[in-house]
Amino acid sequence: MKKWILIGIAVVVLAVVVISILRGNRVKEYEVEMAGVKRKNLVATVTASGTIHPKRSVDVSANTMGRVTSLAIREGDTVQAGEFLLEIDPTEFRSTVRALEAAVRTSQADLTLAEAAAEKADQDLRRARELHQQGLVSEEQLEAARTESRVQSARVEAARSRLLQQEANLEKARYDLDKVTVTAPMSGIVTRLNVEEGETAVVGTMNNAGTVLLTIADLSIIETEIEVDETDIPFITPGLPAKITIDALPDREFTGRVTEVGNSPIQAGAAAQQRATNFKVVVTIDGEVPGVRPGFTCTAVITTATRQQVPAIPIQAMTVREFPVDDEGNIIRSRRNAGADSGRPRAAEAEPESEQTMKEFEGAFVVEDGNAVFKSVKVGIAGERHFEVLSGLSVGDVVITGPFQSVRNLRDGDAVESAPSSRSGAGPPSR
Repeated sequence: MKKWILIGIAVVVLAVVVISILRGNRVKEYEVEMAGVKRKNLVATVTASGTIHPKRSVDVSANTMGRVTSLAIREGDTVQAGEFLLEIDPTEFRSTVRALEAAVRTSQADLTLAEAAAEKADQDLRRARELHQQGLVSEEQLEAARTESRVQSARVEAARSRLLQQEANLEKARYDLDKVTVTAPMSGIVTRLNVEEGETAVVGTMNNAGTVLLTIADLSIIETEIEVDETDIPFITPGLPAKITIDALPDREFTGRVTEVGNSPIQAGAAAQQRATNFKVVVTIDGEVPGVRPGFTCTAVITTATRQQVPAIPIQAMTVREFPVDDEGNIIRSRRNAGADSGRPRAAEAEPESEQTMKEFEGAFVVEDGNAVFKSVKVGIAGERHFEVLSGLSVGDVVITGPFQSVRNLRDGDAVESAPSSRSGAGPPSR
């Protein structure tokens, strides 16, 4: 009897040891969250911030230097093309015009006198020729008459040239006088007024900017200038639809379309090399925007692509793994990777990975018979929470979506089971 008791105890101990060994060799089991590959409508967007600008805006600068003696508008006024805006002191220019008008009249009188003298010289020459034919005038007297006629003709040409010069000077003086009167170059709203009556306007030079008197903007067509990261630029083309929200008008959303995509990166000075490379994209807003002001900050969401009822995988399910590959670039799976099971020991690797060509694959872990099996996945557009699946997965496949640490540490063939959150209804039941 005692012998059988000892035998029984030995059997129990042996069973415990075997079970312990088997458990020690079992593949680690992860509690994971799961989701199915389903058909969804996807919308890919690019979001960027920027500022509001009118499509057409004109800075009105001083064309002549002087004191502002009359100012007819205020900031915010609506003006029409050609409307009087302000006047710079015209006293000096009016005096120059009057002086040149007098000079023109003098030149006209000088021309009249020269023409009369030339006419008399021509008459004297004709008379000298007649008398010379009759022998009453010598050859010397005839030659003197010819010379006088040529001199008077030259004086006429000189007087005419002086008159043309004075008329040109008068035309320029009148042009300078006109420049003291500033009128609206276009219809719009005075969005900025930089001068007051009595201030002195300065004309710009090559190295010094002149006085920008005011800015007129046509607010009937509004654009947004946004800065888009270089990685998103390839997906943006003119004509794409966009939705715009303006920070100063939070209760409204506006629609628009991309009208310009920059070909050169935005320069940001010496610090540009330390910043991300951005490109300017212009979005024109549809219709008018009541209450808008140039310089308002805004956010534009550009729709770059849409898909209807395509297979989709949650973004968090995608990961990257490295595998040995054959000559054709296909994954070589070891016996462990191909069929590990939480209920049996791990199989040995096919061959050391150091002797094989390794390649990174983008994909997701699919749950098959309680194991995580890595599938290479080719994705298309990215929606808000899902990727479009182009190949590698089918509708109905169950993929592992979390937790993040588990997705990060999973290896092909690891045993998995549904986390409590998945069992409550978020994912498939535990296997």
